[in-house]
Amino acid sequence: MNRRTRASATLASAALAATLAAAALLTACDSTATASGDTTTLKQAARTAVKSYVEALNTRDADHLIEVGGVPDDSRARNEARRILADKGGRDLSVTKIQVDLDMGPDVGSAELTAQEKSGKSVHDTFSMVRTNGAWHLTIFTDRPTAPDKPTSSRSSTH
Repeated sequence: MNRRTRASATLASAALAATLAAAALLTACDSTATASGDTTTLKQAARTAVKSYVEALNTRDADHLIEVGGVPDDSRARNEARRILADKGGRDLSVTKIQVDLDMGPDVGSAELTAQEKSGKSVHDTFSMVRTNGAWHLTIFTDRPTAPDKPTSSRSSTH
């Protein structure tokens, strides 16, 4: 092989390597765009769940509140929904800001709600959120039983 042929082969190899590197870079950029697009979609769905919560409060709708909370429709949920609605319901809230963060992956996040009551008073609330079977739920219900086989985080002491 003469020098000229060797130089052409080297150039061809370099061009092929550059082309492969550019293709790899474009693929990486494309997957990043897709991932951020998915994140945007997830955050929008989570915002919609927060808006549903506000709607349930405004209409004092216990069924809707239980649905947003993602808890079984039982007597505990009904009682707690009544307490939540008595405390926060019927204020004619209008959402001014919802900030969603996906803190621990695509299925767990937090949301910060800023709204204004009809009276003009500003309201702030923060929620943990969980996505189950594609639907976002706010952890607004606290009176939930612990599964019998799961230990609780509280410790009992005997003195």
